[in-house]
Amino acid sequence: MTKSQIKTNQTRLESDSMGEIEVPADAYYGAQTARSVKNFPICNDNAGHKMPKEMVEAMILVKKAAALANQEIMQNDKTAKSYQKYSDDIASKIIDSADQILANFDWFYENHFPLVIWQTGSGTQTNMNCNEVIAGLANEKATGQKGGKSPIHPNDHVNLGQSSNDTFPTAMHICATLLVYNKLMPTLFRFYDELKAKEEEFKNIVKIGRTHTQDATPLTLGQEFSGYKYQIFNNILRLNSTVENVMSLAQGGTAVGTGLNCHPQFAQKFAEKISEISKIADKVANFGKKSQESKEFAEVKNLFTDHQNNFITNPNKFESLASCDGLVELSGTLNTIATSLMKIANDIRFLASGPRSGLGEISLPENEPGSSIMPGKVNPTQCEALTMIACQVMGNHLAVTVGGSNGHFELNVFRPMIIANITNSMNLISDGINSFIDQCLIGIKPNQQRINQLLEQSLMLVTALNPYIGYDNAAKIAKTAHQDGSTLKEAAIKLGLVKAEDFDKWVDPKKMV
Repeated sequence: MTKSQIKTNQTRLESDSMGEIEVPADAYYGAQTARSVKNFPICNDNAGHKMPKEMVEAMILVKKAAALANQEIMQNDKTAKSYQKYSDDIASKIIDSADQILANFDWFYENHFPLVIWQTGSGTQTNMNCNEVIAGLANEKATGQKGGKSPIHPNDHVNLGQSSNDTFPTAMHICATLLVYNKLMPTLFRFYDELKAKEEEFKNIVKIGRTHTQDATPLTLGQEFSGYKYQIFNNILRLNSTVENVMSLAQGGTAVGTGLNCHPQFAQKFAEKISEISKIADKVANFGKKSQESKEFAEVKNLFTDHQNNFITNPNKFESLASCDGLVELSGTLNTIATSLMKIANDIRFLASGPRSGLGEISLPENEPGSSIMPGKVNPTQCEALTMIACQVMGNHLAVTVGGSNGHFELNVFRPMIIANITNSMNLISDGINSFIDQCLIGIKPNQQRINQLLEQSLMLVTALNPYIGYDNAAKIAKTAHQDGSTLKEAAIKLGLVKAEDFDKWVDPKKMV
């Protein structure tokens, strides 16, 4: 058997406007996908650089919704020029192929969507990859052979009324919205609930507060955790507001926003179909119910009830093709969430520092050995993982910001990088928070003895004396106690500024929170 014969057995020929190219024989995709694999060998052996699976799945949903929209429009307007080469049967074959891909998505993604993020900035190759796989699957059913352009053509049929320039940004918005509601929002609500549980558990534990990393007046450990809870509460509000802007879609703008070769009803009909098949209204409604379970959310008027429940068509397609402002704003919200995570994780690891030479006010679960040389050492590893995630999300946002700021004229060509960073950020935040909850937060225990020790020796309890003896006299007591190594009570009596019985009555940490 000759080399050329072996090659023939392993490949087939497909063609595009640039000519013929060999494609793996068992691939459902065609010429343009194969050409992209050849032209962009950039980290293509690293799965982390593939077009995100959430984005590819969103693209398949786009193709299904487009076929449903085209089918319905064609049935109502049989004279439309766009549908001269289209039929109910063609639409049904496209819808059926899309459903088959979605039903076995992981396998299809692994084997038939090989493209990396680093391709054309409009996502054209990924759009064609999806068109070709849907057509190739449909054609195999019709002819027994994968690929080809008959009876289903990847451009004329699967891509009917569309351009990469509107389908890819549309899929970006759908991808981001679904990831928010399927993964990120549930995670944030869970984090809120677990922090609220800790707030309740720790509500009666009085401890010393700290400002500027120095001793301050007392508060409860529950109050401290309530601050973390409220950070997440506010981030849920931010996310809820931001994602609404992302639910506006570019579909129908085609190449530059004019809608060339697109039926006048297509944009509106597409928005209806994608809303229907994605079940987005149900997802939004579920969080409306969830929000009313908590006092804080219930006090925010119409948090989800006034929220836009479905995808809508962007009234200005020129904006939706040329800019990524909505996604940059969403990335900014993810950046804010990362900022909160950094604060929360850092506080918790420092509160647990020690066990004997640090603050040691709380104990974290001991999950694994912390050192290869120091026996018995245990580290705050979940806190460290969460802070590293926060750093990465902040870096992702910078890349998204630079990409979003570089839309030139009628098209932004940084889109694959932008959506890759946004999906990466949402997945990192969601997985990181859940790991932190399961492996750290739930198991946090207060060290009551250490908390009491630090509270009792704090000089800032002297603040309670201000109303009785004035700031300057209270300062004298604090400085004397610090210099002598005595207690505040001892210093107060020594200076003759406060009687013992009055000190006990006025300086009570439980009355200071």
